[in-house]
Amino acid sequence: MKILETKALKKYYGKESNLVKALNGIDLSIEERQFVAIVGSSGSGKTTLLHMMGGLDKPTDGQVFIDGKDIYKMKDENLAIFRRRKVGFVFQSYNLIPVLNVWENITLPLEFDLKAIDKEFVEELMKTLGIYDKKNALPNQLSGGQQQRVAIARALVTRPSIVLADEPTGNLDSKTSLEVINLLKQSVRKYHQTLVMITHDDKLAQMADKIIRIEDGKLMSKGEDLC
Repeated sequence: MKILETKALKKYYGKESNLVKALNGIDLSIEERQFVAIVGSSGSGKTTLLHMMGGLDKPTDGQVFIDGKDIYKMKDENLAIFRRRKVGFVFQSYNLIPVLNVWENITLPLEFDLKAIDKEFVEELMKTLGIYDKKNALPNQLSGGQQQRVAIARALVTRPSIVLADEPTGNLDSKTSLEVINLLKQSVRKYHQTLVMITHDDKLAQMADKIIRIEDGKLMSKGEDLC
């Protein structure tokens, strides 16, 4: 069953005399519970595509559907609520709040929506990601890999249907990168979520169920199935 779909998606920047076509007609669909890697060189449009799919930036033209809903037909405030409930984000920069400990950073999204904190679920997440013993630590007391695990837990704590990860290991060494992506993959499998990961690293991309390649704002392939 399709959970995420784009149709004729376009994103242009600049004026006609100097128009940059970051995305130029992207049609793709992603199945529920699938792990998809979107691969491309720097400037290929892959991060722009992720932002469009997650409702972070409006397209110039085209449509994005999540669970069959055309998200850019929603009012901005409704889209913001829908996005918080349906989509979790993991970025290259961990974006942790320095004065909050691990537990507080993870549960912060629940505070925004005034949701009750399921302590058992948060503890389970932390154990799954190997950071339970760090729950009272501040971000500056953690390694880069541990900080990214906290960021992953924060993305999963709202139980989103989709997790979008933009170069989630860009600040990590190769060994830690493999560990983090393995943990991310195990976590979304455990909680029956769809994972879309942007990467330039073919080795990491091989861990996905499917690879989609993009260059110059166009799809070079709609998916190489790896399983």
